Amino acid sequence: MFELLGVPPQALLGQLLLGLINGAFYALLSLGLAVIFGLMNVINFTHGAQYMMGAFAAWMLLNYAGVPYWPALVLAPLIVGATGIVLERLLISRLYHLDHLYGLLLTFGLALIIEGLFRQQFGASGLPYDNPIPGGQNLGFMFLPWYRGWVVVFSFVVCMITWYVIEKTKLGSYLRAATERPDLVQAFGINVPRMITLTYGAGVALAALAGVLAAPIYTVNPTMGANLIIVVFAVVVIGGMGSIMGSIVTGFGVGVVEGLTKVFYPEASNTVIFVIMAIVLMVRPQGLFGTPR
Repeated sequence: MFELLGVPPQALLGQLLLGLINGAFYALLSLGLAVIFGLMNVINFTHGAQYMMGAFAAWMLLNYAGVPYWPALVLAPLIVGATGIVLERLLISRLYHLDHLYGLLLTFGLALIIEGLFRQQFGASGLPYDNPIPGGQNLGFMFLPWYRGWVVVFSFVVCMITWYVIEKTKLGSYLRAATERPDLVQAFGINVPRMITLTYGAGVALAALAGVLAAPIYTVNPTMGANLIIVVFAVVVIGGMGSIMGSIVTGFGVGVVEGLTKVFYPEASNTVIFVIMAIVLMVRPQGLFGTPR
C-alpha cells in the first residue's frame, strides 16, 4: 500500500475512522443545538450538561434500577428531555422576547449549576459503564470495536430521521412556521407554546441520547459535557446557526478533519476546528449551510 506524505496508510485510515466516530458525537450534539436555535432562537449553553445528564441517567438506570443499556437508550433521553421541558416552562420561556444574550447567560448559569451538583454527588474521577457490544473486527489497518461502529451508524440514522421530520413533514412545516409567524399558526388552532416546549425537550433528548452513546466509550463524569460543548458550538457556527443539514454534514466532516490533522500535524488537532470556524466566519458569516438573517 502507498504512503501519503510519509504517513503509513494504516495510521491514515485508522485516524480517519476515529475521526468519523468523534464526528458522530459532534453531529448528534450540534443537531440538538441547531434544532433548539433554529426553531426557538435560543442559544442553549446547557446542552453540554444535558449530554452529561444523559450519560449519568443511563449509569443510574443500570446501577440503581438494573435497567440495561438498550432500554436506557430510550428511557434516558426521555427522562432528560422531561427535565428540559420543565426548565423551558419555568425559566427559558420568560426570555423569548429578550435579546439572545439573556438566554445564553441563563443556560450557561444552569450548566454550571447542574455540573456542580453532579460533581458534588458523584465526584470528578469518572464512573465506568460496561460495553453492551463487546468484540470487534480486525480491518487490517486497525481493530474496530463493534460498539464504535454501531455508534457511527446509529448516530447517522438518527440525524437523517430528524432532518426528514423537520424539513419534509407537516409537523416540521408547523414548527418552522411557528418560529416566524406564531400568531398565524395559533390562528389555525395549534398550541404554539406547547409546540415550542416539546421542541426544546426534543433537542435536549438528542443531547441526552449522545450522552448514552458516549457512556460505554468514555468514563461517565460531570465534566464530560463541558469538555465538548465549545467544540460543538464551533461545529454549529461552521455549519450555520439553525441549519439542520449543516450540523449533520459539518459534524461528521469536522470529526474527519480533526482525525486527519492528528496524522499530519498532531499539535494543531485541538485548534484546527477553531481555525476553520474563523475562516468560515470571514468568508461566509452565516455558515456553510446557513442563510442570512
